[in-house]
Amino acid sequence: MHRLSEQNSGIANSTLPPAKQVVFQVEINLIMKISKYKSEIYAVVLLLAIFYFVGSFSNEVESKSTQYLIYKAGNGEQTRWVSAENPRGEKGRGGITNKGGKGSAFYKIKPGETKVLFDVSGAGVINRIWMTGDMANSQNKIHKLLKRSIIINAYWDGSERPAVSAPVGDFFGMGSGLSKPFQSAIFVQPEGRSFISTVQMPYKKSARIEVHNDSDHHIVLFYDINFTEVEKHDDDVLYFHAYWNRILRTEVGKDFEILPKINGVGRFLGTNISVIANEEYGGIWFGEGEVKMFLDGDKEFPTLVGTGTEDYIGSGYSQGEYSNLYQGCLTASSGVFNFYRYHIPDPIFFYEDCKVTLQQIGGTSTRDVANAYKKGAPIKIVTTHTMYRDENGEMIRPRIFKRLLEDENAITDPTHKDFPEAWTNFYRSDDVSSTAYFYLDKPENSLPTIQPLEERLKDLKVRVWDKVK
Repeated sequence: MHRLSEQNSGIANSTLPPAKQVVFQVEINLIMKISKYKSEIYAVVLLLAIFYFVGSFSNEVESKSTQYLIYKAGNGEQTRWVSAENPRGEKGRGGITNKGGKGSAFYKIKPGETKVLFDVSGAGVINRIWMTGDMANSQNKIHKLLKRSIIINAYWDGSERPAVSAPVGDFFGMGSGLSKPFQSAIFVQPEGRSFISTVQMPYKKSARIEVHNDSDHHIVLFYDINFTEVEKHDDDVLYFHAYWNRILRTEVGKDFEILPKINGVGRFLGTNISVIANEEYGGIWFGEGEVKMFLDGDKEFPTLVGTGTEDYIGSGYSQGEYSNLYQGCLTASSGVFNFYRYHIPDPIFFYEDCKVTLQQIGGTSTRDVANAYKKGAPIKIVTTHTMYRDENGEMIRPRIFKRLLEDENAITDPTHKDFPEAWTNFYRSDDVSSTAYFYLDKPENSLPTIQPLEERLKDLKVRVWDKVK
């Protein structure tokens, strides 16, 4: 059977150079050595050795680089599907109920029940998960409630703690209990009433995926999980993890943790984030906060830092609704924002530890900030950016940018008569949740367990479902 390694995994980054580059370098090195020999006999022998070695090595490299091309035959891997029609993915055992007449297309899951969807032994990699049913629909508020009430957990290699633990809707790329048609590189909702994941999830000894019905409703679930059985994995193959977190009211001046600090070797794959803007700010733009990534021993300051929330997802100057392969914003109305970024073409590697945060910073004119401040909204001024324009919008004086946190004598009250009329950035407090996706060299993590149902659902009906259509 096939050994699945990082360079032929569809989502992992390959460092294998093109065959022609390798061959060229080999030729240069060997020819330089030949030049040291004066004997023509030695030169002939070494040239023959070059042709033999280069030809063999080139073929080997080219072979490795084409193993997963769609027109190539397999190398002993076994393709299997698990569903209610074949719960163990066994060979020749699919669709056997009702004499093959669609006798077991779905599961019924009771309130409080945990249903095992996938339980296999041996090495393999999950390539695709598809689900639909009551929790995937968007016809009424019960369907929306189920997206946060149904939990998906995944366990690798017999671990007691799940590597994946998240509400089912959030896990599949969109939070706040909402659904809509979209397509990204690893999550898809074709028509807004089904979930698809194409994240590759390798395991070395065993894998178990289950869903827990934390609601008061009986549900119907259709699903299939497509995987490949392999003989073994290389040592550098990592395990997939997903972590969900919600803070109902973030602390002013404290960054929201997309991914709390984890230890080990791995890769941060990306995140989808949901923000329900605090109504105390009267619709002021929330997204001036920067995404920060603390890697391999970073303490107070990170190695990687962005320039703004909408900048992180590839947009600029606020954000509307759009869906791209690696970034997008699926909701941007009524103070509700759902957006994502997946670091597939731009890998984020770590070798000791990793933590990812999002600053809670908003921005607008001094006048609007002052109005919110007068009404008691929690505000801590960060910067001001004064721009002098004429009636046609043309700049008539140089911009003045002030960092108020560095100035002990700075005026920080936006209602003060000497506070400048400017674009004003300030720390704020909102309802923020996120799902972080990452690979790790361990089958389990020590992150906090998922929050209780009441905390997952709080205020969604009034602040989201009654407003966002």
